[in-house]
Amino acid sequence: MNVNFNGAGENVLTFIADSSVTEAGIPVKVSADGTVAKCGANEPFCGICVGVRNGYAAVQIAGYAVFGATSKIAVGYKKLAATAAGKAAVNENGRELLVVNSTATEVGVIL
Repeated sequence: MNVNFNGAGENVLTFIADSSVTEAGIPVKVSADGTVAKCGANEPFCGICVGVRNGYAAVQIAGYAVFGATSKIAVGYKKLAATAAGKAAVNENGRELLVVNSTATEVGVIL
């Protein structure tokens, strides 16, 4: 792709990571006061974990983010939720996000 959306309106917060948050790149949800957990299947997410260290998770909650995807997703506003595999997919119960680019394995969205 000849354009780049990285850095657009990014906002990253630090949360306590529960034991399910072990890697970056997964959709997460707020699970308790100041704590995030990995989303289960069909759950809407608050953001994407961009780093985990010493029991804390850096979570991007705004801006351009790239999630793993189960298939190519059409651009435009789509309701997305997590899958059991820690990816994003179109789901009626999901959070409405702007999809700006997609391949068979990744989707770029504006959170």
